[in-house]
Amino acid sequence: MASRNGHRIGDKPVRVAVVGLGYWGPNLVRNLFELPEAEVTVACDLDQEALAKVGRRYPAVRLTTRYPDVLDDPDVEAVAIATPVSTHYELACAALRAGKHVFVEKPLAGSSAEAEDLLVRADARGLTLMPGHTFLYSPPVNIVRELIVSGELGDIYFISTSRVNLGLHQPDVSVVWDLGPHDFSILRYWLNQMPVALSALSRSCIFPGTPDVTFINLQFPSGTIVHVELAWLAPSKLRRTAVVGSRKMVVYDDTSNEPVRIFDSGVSLPDPETFGEYKLTYRTGDIVSPRIDAAEPLTLEMRDFCAAIRGGAVPRSSAALGLDVVRVIEAAALSIHCDGRPVSVGAADVEREARRRDPGRRMAAVEGTGSR
Repeated sequence: MASRNGHRIGDKPVRVAVVGLGYWGPNLVRNLFELPEAEVTVACDLDQEALAKVGRRYPAVRLTTRYPDVLDDPDVEAVAIATPVSTHYELACAALRAGKHVFVEKPLAGSSAEAEDLLVRADARGLTLMPGHTFLYSPPVNIVRELIVSGELGDIYFISTSRVNLGLHQPDVSVVWDLGPHDFSILRYWLNQMPVALSALSRSCIFPGTPDVTFINLQFPSGTIVHVELAWLAPSKLRRTAVVGSRKMVVYDDTSNEPVRIFDSGVSLPDPETFGEYKLTYRTGDIVSPRIDAAEPLTLEMRDFCAAIRGGAVPRSSAALGLDVVRVIEAAALSIHCDGRPVSVGAADVEREARRRDPGRRMAAVEGTGSR
């Protein structure tokens, strides 16, 4: 028997430890604490002050600075990791070895090789491994996906997206690794396919060698082309995506009071009556803003994580999707390193192996990673 939110009545809450209490970790604690499907048992961080803040708000949660204590605790079923990306693989590996289900904030790992290894380890132990691509649980994002999947927009000609802001600059993090996972995961979710090739250009405006603005062009097997703009150096915050189809168009603006606007607009080319006679027909119709229920995406994401653990289903933000996102990031980093040369997404694996064999070719700044 299931409740309205899909949680089976009688299921015990999933006992979760949250590791990393910097920017995003406290949000995980709050959402898990408020879910009937979960129980926050332990919070872990090296920073005593961060631990104290959580302890004051949630006195029942045990606090520790020792990650091994979390792994040795038989009361902990799952670990939610919100630490810098460079630590994701090591921490997730240790949790899987300890028999814990694992949630890892985006991106899943610092390389596709690490992400693939995590997938193999989780599958071998029958454990849930889930990357934190929170936008997949955003109601506006899901409205747009329904429009695409249902065919209401027609064939998708192109998508243009801008994710820019003034900050947050970090000297050891490239904007591709920091902001790119959001758009790459949304595109993977919407189109249900991987790009066959991409090209990327960037500039390091503030910290030499650390790209803080990037323009990425992607080509998909369906023929859809996509332009992604990422920047920490912009006059205002912009989270806007335009999806142009053969029947209709839609604008998704995450900062607007009307986050989804559907345009019944387009252009058609009727069959010419005589040779050389081509007359385009333009259509400008209604603009509709659908009603969107208010819901915190992170709450829905944590609920899906718990449901996957209890029911064994694959979460929407699957480990396989997380691996695909890392592959796209690597391809973008490779194209940047090659001055914008188009590369196939698979070619990044070959180049990564070459850099491993020849450390002098490593692109430390371009490959820099950091926490959300």
